[in-house]
Amino acid sequence: MLDSFRIGHFTDEARGTGVTAIICDKGATGGVSVRGAAPATRETDLLDPKKSVEKVNAVVLSGGSAFGLEAASGVMRRLYEEGVGFNAGKYRVPIVAGASIYDLEYKDFAYPDVEAGYKAAAAAKAGNFTDGAIGGAAGATVSKMLGMDYAVKTALGVATYSLNGIEVAVVSVVNALGDVIGADGKIIAGVKAPDGNFVSMQNIMSAGGVEPKAVNTTISCIMTNAALTKTQANILADMAHDGYARALRPVHTLFDGDAVFALASGEKKVEFNILTAIIPELTAAAIRASVTGISGESRRISPVLFGIFQKMWKR
Repeated sequence: MLDSFRIGHFTDEARGTGVTAIICDKGATGGVSVRGAAPATRETDLLDPKKSVEKVNAVVLSGGSAFGLEAASGVMRRLYEEGVGFNAGKYRVPIVAGASIYDLEYKDFAYPDVEAGYKAAAAAKAGNFTDGAIGGAAGATVSKMLGMDYAVKTALGVATYSLNGIEVAVVSVVNALGDVIGADGKIIAGVKAPDGNFVSMQNIMSAGGVEPKAVNTTISCIMTNAALTKTQANILADMAHDGYARALRPVHTLFDGDAVFALASGEKKVEFNILTAIIPELTAAAIRASVTGISGESRRISPVLFGIFQKMWKR
């Protein structure tokens, strides 16, 4: 499955942060779409179809907010040592894009540094679609309208698709302000009321009276063996946000830095519309997978606080 890609993780379990490196040694056509208003990103301008560099060697999904962008430099250093990168003349320059989530308040203040990124790249291997609270998702949480005291833990979300030689995978680090929503439109991960029913973050936000912080972000990477242009890769990244809208509520708020990368290794010619039909639901599936099998109960708000919200909703 997607043998041209290698995936590696570094996880700091004690401090609750980490980094995931997605590598294509021969280079992949890349695209990106940033819909969130509070992103922490690296090299996204380079992925614009109007820019000259066609191939990307790695996408890095990390914790640590803007501090964690440093991890991409470690991935870059490792790839340089391996002789991977854009032929700039005398030297090869690895093209490494990335994005980070805000997980600084999950445990202790910590972020994946250059050495963490280097270790993630060194550990990368083909077919490594392992999920769990690893890599960039080590400190990821959702449902944070009421702050970290009520946040719900997520894991690395992974979803794959294969048919007639077309291979696609989506890897997501889900760290949203909102709740995770199932295919039936109901909340499957979020804060609960005293009676055990979910309390919608969207309802709380729309009622006003609670001021969220820009400490959220869901970041994903699409991988495919399809042959795509940069424009098509950017379109796929853009369409993946439809999957965000299906599986997160609310989504793309002023307090989220949501971003999606797309990488196409180019081995398989494909009718592009097939991929546009696949990507939104596959992305939604990856997000939902981030809360499948996670241990621990959703936290319940107090009867007093719940009573206040009920009064607000009746206004």
